[in-house]
Amino acid sequence: MIEYLAHYIDLIAKVIEFIGVLIMVLGLIFAAYKAIRSIGNFTYETYIAIRQAVGKSILLGLEVLIAADIIATVVTEPTLNSVLVLGFIVLIRTFLSLSLQVELEGRFPWQKKNATPEQKKSAPINNA
Repeated sequence: MIEYLAHYIDLIAKVIEFIGVLIMVLGLIFAAYKAIRSIGNFTYETYIAIRQAVGKSILLGLEVLIAADIIATVVTEPTLNSVLVLGFIVLIRTFLSLSLQVELEGRFPWQKKNATPEQKKSAPINNA
């Protein structure tokens, strides 16, 4: 019974890994489509939009791959070597995710977003 359960959990982890890779590939295809569609009027804003699309798809794909790695650990024998390998994989993917998020948003996730001038004008004033 446990062997069957382990087999299905491993299969689910592989499906989730496939979904993570698929997210990245589809994001790249979508960004390429946006680039091809804007060939006539390619501006800096178009470049930023395409770059954001690629970065966000990689970021989401990496997070899905981390989830798949964590699910896969349920069925592996918990040896020191396997735990260290998983730890390094998760550490590297987390570092890549953090780096991509800083690159895309220009700030760390725990920092407040800077309000644009339009947002500052429309924000309610608290007279407390």
